[in-house]
Amino acid sequence: MKKVSLDTWIQLLGMAGIIVSLIFVAMQMRQSHRFALAAQQQARMEVFVDAVNTMSETGVSFQDFQVNGLSDTNRIQVDNFFHQLWWIHENDFLQYNLGLMDESIWEAKFRAIESLYNGNEGDLETCINAKNIWRVRKPIIDPELVALVETIPSAC
Repeated sequence: MKKVSLDTWIQLLGMAGIIVSLIFVAMQMRQSHRFALAAQQQARMEVFVDAVNTMSETGVSFQDFQVNGLSDTNRIQVDNFFHQLWWIHENDFLQYNLGLMDESIWEAKFRAIESLYNGNEGDLETCINAKNIWRVRKPIIDPELVALVETIPSAC
């Protein structure tokens, strides 16, 4: 039986230490990535809550909008909110492309984009309004997002 030198054991322990350190770093990076995803989701939620609170302060209810339509004054507020939503969706698209958003969250966001692009299904007035807002926003939105949105079947 051949004896293993002390130097070989030291080198083996050193390599094992490096491997364990790399595994630890990978676990830390994964945890940091999860924290970043959670922080991004928190920030997105805060934007929506602030927007809805602003609408609530002015007496606009989205449920009423979907059921009864809006007055001209409320229409302006909702149109401005829809413009805000395009900025938010563009930001979401960027975060998704950078890997800062989970696939399931992006799928939900894309459904919201589809809804925003087509307005209320079955309501020609809101559908036309949604298309008018899109025409205004389209030139100043990321061309990749524009291409994606324009693959959505139009409801009007």
